[in-house]
Amino acid sequence: MNIKDSIEKKLSEVILNIFQLKDINLEVQENKTEFEGDFTIVTFPLVKQLKKNPETIGVELGGALTEQFEMFESFNVVKGFLNVKVKNQLFVDNFISVSNDFDNIEKKNATVMVEYSSPNTNKPLHLGHVRNNLLGFSVAQILKEAGYDVIKTQVINDRGIHICKSMLAWEKFGHGETPDTTNTKGDKFVGNYYVEFDKNYKKEIAELVAQGVEEEQAKKEAPLIKEAQKMLLDWENGEKKVRDLWNEMNSWVYEGFNKTYQRLGVDFDQVQYESNTYILGKDLIQEGLDKGILYQKEDGSVWCDLTDEGLDQKLLLRSDGTSVYMTQDLGTAVERFKQNNIQKLIYTVGNEQDYHFQVLFKILKKLGYSWADQLFHLSYGMVELPNGKMKSREGTVVDADDLMQEMHDIAKSKSEELGKLENFTEEEKNTNYESVGMGALKYFMLKVDPKKKMLFNPEESIDFNGNTGPFIQYTFARIQSLLAKANFEQKEITEIELSQSEKDLIMQLANFKAVVARSAEALSPALVANYVYDLVKTYNSFYQSNPILNQEDKNVTQFRLNLSDITAKTIQKSLKLLGIGTVNRM
Repeated sequence: MNIKDSIEKKLSEVILNIFQLKDINLEVQENKTEFEGDFTIVTFPLVKQLKKNPETIGVELGGALTEQFEMFESFNVVKGFLNVKVKNQLFVDNFISVSNDFDNIEKKNATVMVEYSSPNTNKPLHLGHVRNNLLGFSVAQILKEAGYDVIKTQVINDRGIHICKSMLAWEKFGHGETPDTTNTKGDKFVGNYYVEFDKNYKKEIAELVAQGVEEEQAKKEAPLIKEAQKMLLDWENGEKKVRDLWNEMNSWVYEGFNKTYQRLGVDFDQVQYESNTYILGKDLIQEGLDKGILYQKEDGSVWCDLTDEGLDQKLLLRSDGTSVYMTQDLGTAVERFKQNNIQKLIYTVGNEQDYHFQVLFKILKKLGYSWADQLFHLSYGMVELPNGKMKSREGTVVDADDLMQEMHDIAKSKSEELGKLENFTEEEKNTNYESVGMGALKYFMLKVDPKKKMLFNPEESIDFNGNTGPFIQYTFARIQSLLAKANFEQKEITEIELSQSEKDLIMQLANFKAVVARSAEALSPALVANYVYDLVKTYNSFYQSNPILNQEDKNVTQFRLNLSDITAKTIQKSLKLLGIGTVNRM
């Protein structure tokens, strides 16, 4: 328990003893004023109940706290704010407790599945996927640190008309070339043919329109789209030639995806494929009809009426018996709970799908699945670059690989400009460029609340000052340099007089586990990102105002090195929760 929690506990006891008020939790804040005291207690919520002025309440509370509990040294009241000073040893003991407890994780005995990425196999991963992957992976890391068992998963969208478009374009215009013969990454290779299809399809539409065909009709009559639809039908019927081509082109894509995931630093415990999951859910539809939860129209289509839930009527099975996305999502959810002992399922999907997930969760609840209450849509805003939005069909998508390489290159030019990596080997330099570039990208993406739409500026994200990944990484490296210079070895110091900046740093370090717990609850890596930035600022303030190596008192030097060491470990662990690596020299 950190000092703040202890104060809140003692405060509740005092309020019960002297005012006979139960379950009153007054806000305790770290004291940022010029008045003496480590913490400030806001007394105003008691004014109405006690019919006393806040100053009187503050004096009564302060007196009781200092009389009844040894931890309090003194107090003062300023305009209804009660400032309390706690004993120096409490901070020392709290720091020792934080150090000893650093690697302990209290297990929750619950498993959470986190779904993220879920790309299409007709194009490479793009900027939107970057935010999705970083968010999903970081949430999984944070949940693990909070004590949950976690299963990371994705559903790859490997079937449908869009996949057939790439396949058909390669058949028509590919002349047998492959990723190897063209020296092209597999996912980009296939994505180029998706763009090629669109280009030729538009040309055919324009030709039909020139012949007097209405544009909407031309879109349906163009030979290419008809061939793509025929190919999809052949795929569904298991036609060998089509299936073989589909398998081969998908294998190119998966090889490309894996390279991107590796550089991005994300991974998965399970992978599902839409070509397997699209048939799931049809038995649920029959079950829903039998129970009278769903209804069938005259044309044979099956629907769920959600108007009583403030939503609309949702199609679940077309009149020809084919399923829609909702059908397979229903089946996939049921399958996941059958196959895995999970207590919660989190879908990391952009906010344009908010309505889809509202409907999905309501239908599952109507069908009687008790775990439907444990489904969560981690909805996030779109990410844009300063030069605008992306259009994948036209080939103007912001490619994930290109973006990562750009981050590496910017990190390189800025490091060279600042002369930060002199006397480094080429290998060390490249490791630093990659670490700084990817750290900048990830931190910039994750420090923003997931729900907010964001504008990502690569140049702004790589700054060795301010609220950026490189600034935090640089502080970590500086502490490593300090510890190496001191030939640091951990030795416990149990009694020492602390400066205010040391107390501030200890309080920040003691907050780490609470921040992780809040971040896991809110599914928001932004809480961890902003915590580690504040920790770094607090450490830098401590570092500037407290001599360490040129300190005469060896106990003081040892304690400050201990403090620096735990700070570095907390920075490193916080960054790891965001998927960000560290280097010992920068």
